[in-house]
Amino acid sequence: MRDAVIVEAVRTPVGKGKPNGSLAHVHPVELLAHTLRTLVERSGVDPALVDDVIGGTVDQVGEQAMNTTRYAVLSAGFPETVPATTVDRQCGSSQQAVHFAAQGVMSGAYDIVVACGVESMSRVPMWSNVPPGKDPFGPGVAARYPEGLVPQGISAELIAAKWSIGRAEMDAFAVSSHAKAAAAWEAGLFDAEVAPLEGVGRDESVRPGTTAEILAGLKPAYYDPAFAERFPAIEWNVTAGNASPINDGASAVLIMAGETAQRLGLRPLARLHAFAVTGSDPLLMLTGVIPATEKVLRRAGLGLEDIDLFEVNEAFSSVVLAWRQETGADLAKVNVHGGAIALGHPLGASGTRLTTTLVHAMRQRGARFGLQTMCEAGGLANAMILEAVR
Repeated sequence: MRDAVIVEAVRTPVGKGKPNGSLAHVHPVELLAHTLRTLVERSGVDPALVDDVIGGTVDQVGEQAMNTTRYAVLSAGFPETVPATTVDRQCGSSQQAVHFAAQGVMSGAYDIVVACGVESMSRVPMWSNVPPGKDPFGPGVAARYPEGLVPQGISAELIAAKWSIGRAEMDAFAVSSHAKAAAAWEAGLFDAEVAPLEGVGRDESVRPGTTAEILAGLKPAYYDPAFAERFPAIEWNVTAGNASPINDGASAVLIMAGETAQRLGLRPLARLHAFAVTGSDPLLMLTGVIPATEKVLRRAGLGLEDIDLFEVNEAFSSVVLAWRQETGADLAKVNVHGGAIALGHPLGASGTRLTTTLVHAMRQRGARFGLQTMCEAGGLANAMILEAVR
């Protein structure tokens, strides 16, 4: 079986997903097209050689409907012969795109493929693909979970309660995320991965001055009397400060066979080493990163101690902190340039955003192995391991 390598990885700056956000004026197709153009320009690869473009988008409605990835390919100026598809594994959509792309290369179905993702939460708000009064789950799910499933914020609260993660610990983690992101920007560590767009050059949600005292003053974001009665163990410690914001952004990675990279004279950033996906309790919903990490390490024949850098999506502080409790990972190796709490979480773009940050951080720090994992709505998670190419 052939190997699959990443030869380039780029992302837009991440804007606030609000009408006054720095990227709110940019159509989501154009956000994604910008990363695709930048990807081939920086790599020097002729886009006509791309066998497929696989993109992730969560809310596939309105301006993100009709196979957004295909229209981004056309807007980017790729030949009409380059195909594209859009996938949805919720927050892990573009990480799933990476899995599919790499697996296609390894199997021989592709030689060169792009994995990417986009979400414009300012223009296509979360849940806008579910019209009012419509049930996306159906009667079978209702019968299986008669007490009802819950929103992600409640799941984050349930995780905090189950793993005894207090408000101070979650806020401290959030402060650290902002501090690391701000330091990375000041040190120029994002320069190689970010493709400035229309005068926007930096991530808009990073708050360098965030302190534990500031975050301590925020009110619970998800308090609900009905859920409080149903789940008396919840202490209501999840706030807008220790959770990821809503955002706009796009990201893309260029994947090809190692032999193709060699033929084209390209130096790989990393080899895609191992993959895993898993399902978990859809009530807790966000804990799949724990078994996914165990599963991908087992498939790779590696131990946690072999991993130099981790990217664990910071949907909520409680998710990463529960994962750390269960795995025993060293937080000093986790999200070393900050995570989604600071950098932002543009849903469909976040998977390849994490990959982009991880491969560049691995090169900057001389890391051999990096592990990326993401929690996803519905009780799902993706995990993969990257290996440096020496």
